[in-house]
Formats: sequence, structure tokens, C-alpha cells
Amino acid sequence: MLENLQTCSICPNNCKVNRLDGKLGRCKASSEVKVALYDLHYYEEPCISGTNGSGAVFFSHCNLHCKFCQNYKISAEGNGTLYSIQELANIFLGLQKKGAHNINLVTPTIYTYQIIEALKIAKSNGLILPIVYNSNGYEKVETLKALDGFIDVYLPDLKYADDDIAFKYSGIKSYFEYATSAIKEMYRQVGSPKLDDNGIIKKGLIVRHLVLPNYIDNSKKVLKWLKDNLSSDVYISVMAQYFPCYMAKRIPLLNRKLTKKEYKEIENFAYELDIKNGYMQDLGEHEEEYVPDFGY
Repeated sequence: MLENLQTCSICPNNCKVNRLDGKLGRCKASSEVKVALYDLHYYEEPCISGTNGSGAVFFSHCNLHCKFCQNYKISAEGNGTLYSIQELANIFLGLQKKGAHNINLVTPTIYTYQIIEALKIAKSNGLILPIVYNSNGYEKVETLKALDGFIDVYLPDLKYADDDIAFKYSGIKSYFEYATSAIKEMYRQVGSPKLDDNGIIKKGLIVRHLVLPNYIDNSKKVLKWLKDNLSSDVYISVMAQYFPCYMAKRIPLLNRKLTKKEYKEIENFAYELDIKNGYMQDLGEHEEEYVPDFGY
């Protein structure tokens, strides 16, 4: 399966570089897996973090270049440590031993084939936890099909309904087309959320959307698409944790947090759509707390 990295087209960037030969595409990831942090994480949705925490594995590098990325230290700057596939499998097993509710693969897209091989090893050595695929949404259906049967919970973003905004702030084209096609494929694979008696998700789709300041219409379009195109049983997670960091500090339309008025407008719109399942994150004053300390 790793031979697919010889002409890498794992994501919609379609760089076609030979990552096995050390060539780097837009994401800057080689064929070796780079991980910035792995630990119990308590700041995901309640059905993912639960009481024990989610076994989060934060992968370095990213196929998007979001100017407001809260994890830019690892996504843009590429900080992290290289691990073999066997070592990645050991990380999964170690998180299970620590009591994690699940294995949470954060920004995993560019390492899909290595992750599949690591999961095979880990499962053959006793890994039984649900696997969460925590993605920015810029995915190819063909790649997701390779994950069918390995992933229990899909947790994609739907960042933009407007491709002009996607290009302006993430530098990619046709985001909405790729992300919505990907979300439909994710739903085909895992369906609506199924929770255990303790409220912990075991299988299903949760779609996230981060509300950006000054772009309330974009958020409304995202929520409208989710309402019109997915089962009402799917969880929608609307996040208010935006704060200006990385390049956004120098971008006039992005260099502030959300106002109460803006977020209230989104809350009201979600109620008008009668979105039944999911989460509305509280608008707080310390959004930075949600970002892990990567130590870089």
C-alpha cells in the first residue's frame, strides 16, 4: 500500500511526488510518519473525550495552509518526531493501556497508508478501541475508501461553503466540493453516531465547523448544507473557539475573536434549521486553552 506514495495523490493537492524517495509535496511530509504529541486529550466533544480522555495522536504537517491555524507549530512549521510504522502501532497500544476511550488520529490524511499498516499491527496485538479520524475535510473519496473498515468514527471539518474564502485563507481550490463528497463517503462507511451506555461514541459521523469572525454567512451556508444533505441523526459540532494566531494576527478580517452578537446569530440560525443533534460550544474568554502545548 505504501507504493502509492511513489506518485502521491493521497489528497486533492495531487502533488504526484515520490515521497518514498524523499521528495516533498505541498504538505512537506516524507514517507516517514512524524508525530508532534500523543497523550490523553480532554478537549474534544464530550462523547469523544468522556471522563478518561481521548487517545489523541497529533500528526505533524498538513495538506492545508490555513492562515489562522491554531496548531501551526506542527502543521505549518512541521515540528515533531519521526516514528516507524511499528512504533506508531505501539503508540496506539500504549494509549489503550492508559485508559483512553478511543484512538484519535488528528490531521491524519497525509499518513493514511502508514496509519492503515500501523492499525493492522496494533489490532493483531490487542487494539480494540474505536478509531477516530479527525480531519480537516480536504479529502479524496478514493483515499477514504482505503480506510473503510479501519475507521469507526469520522470527525471531519466543513470549514468553508465558499471556495473563494477557502483559497484566500487556506490556499486550496474546490474545498467545498471535495469536503462535501468526502463527508458523504464517511457517512456511507460509518452512518449516524452510536453511543454506549456511558455516552461515549463507538461509531458514526460528527461534522465540525469553526465559526470565523466576519464570515457569518459562510457558517450559515455550511450549516444549511449539513441540514439538507445529512441525516438528522448525524452530530454537528459548532465551535466558537476561534482566536487570532499565526498569520491571522495580521489579517484585518481575522485579527479578533468572535463577538457575542456574531455567535448568537449562528446559534439562532442553527435553531431555525432545527438541527437536532450535536454541540454548540460556549463562547468563552480563554479559547487558547483548547490548543495543546506541543512544547515547541
